[in-house]
Amino acid sequence: MRTAVAENVDDDLWSAIGDPTRRRMLDLLLSEGHGTATTLSQRLPVTRQAVAKHLVVLDRVGLVHATPAGREKQYRVDGAQLARAVAQLSSVGSEWDARLQRIRHIAESIQRTQRAVVFEDHEDDPAHQTGDMLRPGHAREDNEHR
Repeated sequence: MRTAVAENVDDDLWSAIGDPTRRRMLDLLLSEGHGTATTLSQRLPVTRQAVAKHLVVLDRVGLVHATPAGREKQYRVDGAQLARAVAQLSSVGSEWDARLQRIRHIAESIQRTQRAVVFEDHEDDPAHQTGDMLRPGHAREDNEHR
């Protein structure tokens, strides 16, 4: 069953963001304002070609936009698309918080039911019914006084 929030989540966007190298690239582009495949590859432990492929993925989902800059392309983060991703993450997080809250309530209800069953089982014990449940050593004292 898909929820309204799950239906509004852009899987391609989250697949792109899910890669740690691409997240690092977004961080670098945000902190520096722009970058090329060459400048980004100098700051990352991957080749320029790998950076270029990652930038294509980010561009395809709209997280970055390229403008020609000589022989290379200058990439900038699209703030609106990034804000959309943040809003989706927040929405999914809230949905999961609600799910976990429901699971907690179910678990607590099960725990209360199990405690009640254990308590009822002890109520069937004749010692509970007559009030004759004694502390250890108490029976000896009663026998000594008789």
